[in-house]
Formats: sequence, structure tokens, C-alpha cells
Amino acid sequence: MTSVSSAPPSSRSIRRIVAASLVGTTIEWYDFFLYGSAAALVFNTLFFPDSDPLVGTLLSFLTYAVGFAARPLGGVVFGHYGDKIGRKKLLVISLLMMGGATFAMGLLPTHATIGVGAPILLTLLRLIQGFALGGEWGGAVLIVSEHGGAKQRGFWASWPQAGAPGGNLLATGVLALLAAVQSDAAFLAWGWRIPFLLSGVLVVIGLWIRISVTESPVFLEAQAKAEARAKQGVKEEPPVVEVFKRSWREVLTAIGTRFGENISYYVLTAFLLVYVTVHLELPKSTALNAVLIGSAVHFVTIPLWGALSDRVGRRPVTLVGAVGMALWAFAFFALLDTESFAVITFAVTVGLLFHGAMYGPQAAFISEMFDTKVRYSGASMGSQLASIIGGALAPIIAVELLKDYGTSTPVALYLAFAALVTAVTVWIAKETLGRDLTEDIATPAEQPADKIAAAPVNG
Repeated sequence: MTSVSSAPPSSRSIRRIVAASLVGTTIEWYDFFLYGSAAALVFNTLFFPDSDPLVGTLLSFLTYAVGFAARPLGGVVFGHYGDKIGRKKLLVISLLMMGGATFAMGLLPTHATIGVGAPILLTLLRLIQGFALGGEWGGAVLIVSEHGGAKQRGFWASWPQAGAPGGNLLATGVLALLAAVQSDAAFLAWGWRIPFLLSGVLVVIGLWIRISVTESPVFLEAQAKAEARAKQGVKEEPPVVEVFKRSWREVLTAIGTRFGENISYYVLTAFLLVYVTVHLELPKSTALNAVLIGSAVHFVTIPLWGALSDRVGRRPVTLVGAVGMALWAFAFFALLDTESFAVITFAVTVGLLFHGAMYGPQAAFISEMFDTKVRYSGASMGSQLASIIGGALAPIIAVELLKDYGTSTPVALYLAFAALVTAVTVWIAKETLGRDLTEDIATPAEQPADKIAAAPVNG
């Protein structure tokens, strides 16, 4: 009998699934990154006006980090129900929550209007954003990974990953356009609201596409088996409990795999805006346009890295990105200090290429670490815990280091250290290329005695 994962999907079917995941993740990352860009450019003035520029930016990034703090909780809740009732339903809910919170941000009164209530409301909406995104990543990459066959899983699963630079490209592009056609006064007065309100339109488009996809066949097969076990009186623990009992090593591997990737991305994009506009005192359009061009290259190359991982393995491609990032960290800031737009753009683009080598294979790599009945929970927990210790703190730590030392060298060391943590993690991890996602990974102690006896012996 042919397993679900070994049967190759039709070209039309997998492309529809990929399109739905890519559009949805692009919109959700647009919402999330829009906040990061606004935190660096306007929120420090509009919501934290009684501080000097770097302190105000630091406070702004603290609310930015709150969104990351909510992501593990979102990962637990969405992972639990995603493993119980399916990937598709949870992806629709996450898109509605994220889009609604972002649209509401565009309607918020500022500190000048309602005082301390403004940053409180901003923080609350940021929590909702983070909670929704915590459930988005796992579901989006899993529904693609579980629809596709093993031979091209790295390529197809990397497309939802491209939603991150796609969303950043969209957010930065809208902000860059507004910066080009508006004065700074007009942008601070009302122009900054336009990208947030635009999210409402994008969510409608995303829902129309996302509702049309079918549920993961691998999940449906696992659900049928779970229902059969339940009829026999077998009680199963909640997915998140089972993950930490059976797959805690895989959770740690996922955290380490994402650690350097997470930190490098937010240094290359969010902190870059602060470094260029505040430290180097260049126009914000310089930083925005550099990120815009770098994100366009990033978007195109992520699937290429995913495809390469289908040929040589997840680990080698990720190692290229991690080691390359560790070395590039020092050249990156030296190039920024030239204050040349062309050189800054080159620095950002090369940095994002190394990031893409870590990020492209990641969806398939982490998906292949976990069994189907706990895959949403395991993938979400591993990735979102990494976001707490990595991406959430990265802009804050970078700004604090810059403020304390007045030089980029400590930030470069921080970035290189993070990349090396990922390199070491991936070096000692097991290769997952070619895994059949319908098969469970279980140690002999965890398998029933009759299955241990029947299991073939290799060697």
C-alpha cells in the first residue's frame, strides 16, 4: 500500500497549497514586520515621546518584544488544536487575529491624545499579533510539508518561509513609498496609519485563498488512527505534554537551529533601521530602500536554498548559512559605516543571502523532526521558544550595546555568537532528508512489545 507521503501530489494541487500558505504568511509577516519598522521610525516619538531618541527606541522595541513573548503561548494553543482538529482551521483563525490587531493599530490614538493609555493599547494589540503568529508558522509550513512528497519537500516547504521577506518587502515598500511622497511631518501626523489600515484589505484576500485549500492528508490519516485508538479505550496525552516527554531533544534542536537565524534577521532588518537613521544619522529612506532591495533578493533565493537541501541535505545548507553569517557579521557593520547607499544595500543583501541558507531548509528540517500527532505542537514550540530568546531580544540587545559602547563591534560579536550556536546545533543534529512523514519515530522503550519483536534488525 502506498503511503500518503510517498504518493506525489499533482502539480496543480501542491501549487494551490503553496500559494495559500505563501499569501497567508506574507500577510501575517507584513503585519508583524510593519510594527517592527514603525517601532524604529515613528512609535518612539508617537507613543514614548518623553525620552531621548535611543531610549525612546528602546522602549518602543520593548513593546515589539512583547509580541514575541506571546508567540510560545500561541504555539502551544494553536499547536494543541492543530494536532487535534487540523491545520487548515487554525490557519484561518491566526490570519483573522493578526489582521484584526494590525488594522486596529492604525486606528489607535497616540500619547498626545490619551496619554499612557496609548502605549498600553499598543502593547495589548501587539500581544494579539504575537499570539496569532505563534500559531501561523507551524501550520503554514506543515500543511505544505504534509501535502508534498519527500523528494521536493525542502523546495515546496520553503515557499511559506519566503512569506517572511515577502511580508517585510511589502511593509518596507509601503513605508518607503510613503516616505518618498510625504513630508516627515505628514508621515508622523497620519501617514504612518495607512500601512496598518491596508492590512484589512490584505486579510480579505488571504482568507479567500486560504479557505479554498484542503486539509493535510497526512494529518487526516493520523486523525483516523487516533480515533480508532480512542474507540479501543486508549487514552492519549495532550500533544504538548507528549512533545516534552518524547521529543524534547527535537525541541532543543529546533531552538538551536532557529537561534542564529532569528537573531540575524532582526539585526539585519529591524536594528539596521536604528543604526542607519540614529547612529549614522542618514535619511530613513536609505535604510528602508536597502532593506527593500535585500528583501526582494531574499524572497527569490529562499526557495533555491530549499531546493538545494533536497539534493545535498538540510544540514549542509544550513551550515553554509550559519558559518557565513558568523563571518559576515563583522564585514556587515564595516560596510554600513561607509554611509554609501550602494554599499549598505550590498551589506544587507549578502547578509540576507546567508540568512536564507539557514531559513530555506528550516521548514522541512523541523517538520521532519516530529511525528504527525505532535508535529504542529513540536514545530511551533521549538520555533517560538527560539523567537523568545532570539528575535525578541535581538533589537533590544543590539540597541543597548550600541548605546553603551557607541560602536558596532559588540553587536557584531553578538551576531557572530548567535550564528555559531546554530552551526554547532546543526552539526550535531541528525539529517532528516527523505523521511516519510506518515511513519512515527519511537524508541524501543516507547514501542509496544509485539512491535519490538516484529521490528526488522539492521546490520
